[in-house]
Amino acid sequence: MTRYAASKPPSTGPGWSLDRLTPPSRVFGANGLRTGPDGRVYIAQVTGSQISALDVGTGAVEAVSPKGGDIVAPDDVAFDDAGRLIATEVMNGRVSVLENGRARVLRDDVPSANGITVHNGRLFVGECRHGGRLLELPMDGGPPRVISENLPSPNAMEFGPDGKLYFPVMDANEIWRIDVDGGEPEPVAGDLGVPDSVKFDADGYIVSTQVFSGQVLRIDPRTGVQTVLAQLAPGLDNCTFTGSGTDARLFVSNFTGEITEILPDGTTRAALQGGLNWPLDLAVGADGALYIADGTYFYRLMPGGEKQIAGMLFTPGYPGFLRGLTPSAPGEFVVTTANGDVARYRPETSETEVMAGGFDQLYGVALAPDGAAVVVEQGTGRVLAIGTGGGTEVLAAGLQTPVGVVVAPDGTVLVGETGRVVKLSGGRAETVVDGLGQPQGLLIADGLLYIVDAGRKEVVAVDLASGARQTIASDLPVGAPPGVTPKPLLGMPPFSGPQGPFAGIAGGPDGTLYVSADADGSVLALRPTHSTP
Repeated sequence: MTRYAASKPPSTGPGWSLDRLTPPSRVFGANGLRTGPDGRVYIAQVTGSQISALDVGTGAVEAVSPKGGDIVAPDDVAFDDAGRLIATEVMNGRVSVLENGRARVLRDDVPSANGITVHNGRLFVGECRHGGRLLELPMDGGPPRVISENLPSPNAMEFGPDGKLYFPVMDANEIWRIDVDGGEPEPVAGDLGVPDSVKFDADGYIVSTQVFSGQVLRIDPRTGVQTVLAQLAPGLDNCTFTGSGTDARLFVSNFTGEITEILPDGTTRAALQGGLNWPLDLAVGADGALYIADGTYFYRLMPGGEKQIAGMLFTPGYPGFLRGLTPSAPGEFVVTTANGDVARYRPETSETEVMAGGFDQLYGVALAPDGAAVVVEQGTGRVLAIGTGGGTEVLAAGLQTPVGVVVAPDGTVLVGETGRVVKLSGGRAETVVDGLGQPQGLLIADGLLYIVDAGRKEVVAVDLASGARQTIASDLPVGAPPGVTPKPLLGMPPFSGPQGPFAGIAGGPDGTLYVSADADGSVLALRPTHSTP
């Protein structure tokens, strides 16, 4: 089972074939993990607003709080003594209880609510932000009790055998503990790999994932001595044990959606394969590789099919949550980020040069003939030109949910907004293509405008000279699943501003069209089988 239930398989028009370059993802990334009363591993998925349960024996995955449901951007989960699931909603600053498939909000005033645990019938939550707090929340929704505040980004936490609450503090690169009934935090272990979770094994040792280094550490809480249980890829988020005693099994999550079992001999097993969270915009680089903006990750897909991590959120020089993408020079891209920056990014040298910032929900980006970056600012409905010196010119305003942008060889700027693609001329928007749903990715090649219509789940080709239109692919896994209306993702400062979908498109030199299938987390290739009329 994947995360997207298609009503019918994709199809192509005459002269085109379709294949997948990457497999569909089964979940929308993987964040908080907790073993439930039923023995399944529950997976919080921030970007997908979904909580799924994984049967580690069979590999079956079930969405227990699906995308479009009441719980938005869940980052961690716990269970109370009655077996009810409680989730932190990091972007909405909420903590909710899931009962009989319906969510009840306990609190909606917990900024960056993240780590959560239940101990002796008491509920504890941490705020993963600069100056965050540790709170005890009454289950009746009453006012919280502040245990500690002004903490450097506490994350997923657990009580130790000594009855104290242990928690990683990411900004300090340490693990601390505190007596929740009185006392000050004290350090337990430091010089780590940016810890983001704490659990305890059967022997009372800390097990902690390290998001930056990719290590899974076993730490003696008495001495702070560390042992590496496994070296995995960066982007680890949380961990959980199933079973007990000698039968206990350790599972860890990664932003990619991969769930890995750490076996007693130090080897690993993929309990759930990872994949793409979205993907968002695409670009073919000067090296012929396809580059994929996937928010927290930037991937290079080589011609032979190998997917390489070119950068990620916790690597040096990463520009931030990537969304829009266009090549600007060999080894260099102009990107837009969910933090509101337009930047030149050189992944091989881990360098980012911010051209301009402070924008409201940036999406598509394209280069004008004079080198200016033309970007879509969806939050204001504007299209802007960022000059090479950083100056900003407003090309248009008042557009309705604009997403993609492309610049024609003659310098004409085309933008997709709700229902149509428009041409910008003298500050005005003139309709070029209408009758669309939600056009997102745009590409011009050989006089044809290619449009990814996420609303109608199609790729359409339009002859810019004659206006002739051809649907070259239908029923694509782009946009929201049928019948689902996703709730807005408000963002997680300082990591990201508001997050939203962008089904991008890029063209290869042989006429292949690459499309972001953001609904099922794959990349599609549309290949011409003969010359397109």
